[in-house]
Amino acid sequence: MDGSCVSPVSPIPEAEARHFDWLDVVWFVFLIGLAALPPRWEWHKQLTLLAIGIVQLLEGQLIRRLPRRGPVYAVVLKIVLATVLIDHTGEVGINSSYYPIYYLPVVTAALYFTPWVTLLWTLITSAAYCSYLYPALQEYDIDDAGFAQLVLRIMFFFMAGMLVNRFAQDSRRKTRQYQDLAEQLAETNLQLERAQAEARRSERLAALGQLSAGLAHEIRNPLGVIKGSAEMLTQKLEKSEELPRELAGYILTEVNRLSVLVTQFLNFARPLHADLHPANLTVLLDRVLKYVADHWTGQPVQVERHYATNLPPVPLDESLLEQALLNLVQNAYEAMDERGGTLRVGLCPALQNIPGVELRLSDTGPGVPDALREEIFNPFVTTKKTGVGLGLSIVSKIIDGHHGSIRVENGPHGGACFTLFFPAEEVSESDPVAEIAAR
Repeated sequence: MDGSCVSPVSPIPEAEARHFDWLDVVWFVFLIGLAALPPRWEWHKQLTLLAIGIVQLLEGQLIRRLPRRGPVYAVVLKIVLATVLIDHTGEVGINSSYYPIYYLPVVTAALYFTPWVTLLWTLITSAAYCSYLYPALQEYDIDDAGFAQLVLRIMFFFMAGMLVNRFAQDSRRKTRQYQDLAEQLAETNLQLERAQAEARRSERLAALGQLSAGLAHEIRNPLGVIKGSAEMLTQKLEKSEELPRELAGYILTEVNRLSVLVTQFLNFARPLHADLHPANLTVLLDRVLKYVADHWTGQPVQVERHYATNLPPVPLDESLLEQALLNLVQNAYEAMDERGGTLRVGLCPALQNIPGVELRLSDTGPGVPDALREEIFNPFVTTKKTGVGLGLSIVSKIIDGHHGSIRVENGPHGGACFTLFFPAEEVSESDPVAEIAAR
C-alpha cells in the first residue's frame, strides 16, 4: 500500500471520471443475468438489481457534475443497494449467495479514493455485511467454520479493494507524469520558438548593422563638408540680410540633426563587446529610475518597486545595461506623458533552463499595437511620432550581449510590459548552444 489520505475524500479528476460506453452496457447485461437466476420472481430483487444498474450507468455523469461529492454518493448508494439485495436473496442474509455484490462498492471506492479512504469504505462495507450476524445468531448457531468463512469473505473484500486501488493509483500517477511531461514539452517548445525568433532577429540585426555601418560612413564624410561650408557661410553672412542668415542657420541645424542620426546608426552597427562582471541589478535599476525621475518634465509618474530579496548577482556590463534601461524607462515615461500614470518595476528570481533574474517594466500607457509587437525590436520600427526606431533595437542588442532575453506584451489593464531575463551564470560566447539555452 502506498500513498496517504490527505483529505477525507480524494476523488480522481473530472477528466478521469468514467463515461458511458459499451462496457457499461455489457455490465448491465450481467445484471440482467443475475435477475434471471433464482429467486427468479422476487420483485424486490429485480428492482434492486435495476437500481444498481441505473446507478452504475449514471455514475460517470454524477461524478462529472459533483467531482468531490459524487464518488461518496456512488459508494453509499451501492452499499445501501447491496445490503437491500442481500436481504431479499436468502433465508438468512449472511448466507446469501449474492454476498459478492459487496465487491461493487469496494471496487468503486478503490477506483476513486486514496488507499486509506479505500480501507475506510471497505470497513464500512464489511460492517454492512456483518450487520446480518445479529438476526442470524437469533435463529441459528454459527460454528467456528462459519466464522472462518465470514472472516475469509471480509478479507477478500479488503484484498480486492487494495489490489484495485493499487492499479488505480498507478494509473493516476502515470497520467500525472504524462501531463507533466506534456507541459514540459510545451514549455520547451515555447522557449525553442522564442530562441529561434531571437536568433532570426539577431541575424536581421547583424545584416542591417553592416548595411547601416556602410551607409553611415559614406554619409558622414559629405555631412562634414556640408557642415563646414555652412559654418563658413554663416560667418560670411553675419552682416548680410536676415533671410540668407536664416537659411544658412537651417542648413547648419539640419546637418547637426543628421549627424546625430548617423551617430545612432554607428552605435547600432558597432560590434558590441560587453565586459560582464557580477553586479547588483537592484542598485543599477534604482540609479536609472532616479535619473529619469529627476530629469522628467512631463506629467507626474508614480513608480512602484517590487523587489524580491536575496537576488543572485548577475554578470553585467553596467554602462551598456544602464543605456538600455534608460531607454526603456524613458520610453515608459513618454508613453504616459499625456495624463501621467504608474510605472511598476519588479525584480524576482527566475528560471529559463538556467537560474537568473527577471526584470519587469510595466507602464499604464497605450501599450504596443498587436501588429507591431513581434517587430518592435527591429530597426526603424517605432510607435513614436518622431524618431527613427533604433532605440529598442539597440536595447535588444545589449540584452543579447548579456546572454539574456527580452520580450514585450500588453498588460491586463493596458500599457506595455517589458520582461527581461538575465542569467545568473556567465555563458561562454564560443558556445552558441549554451547561448541559445540561456535565452
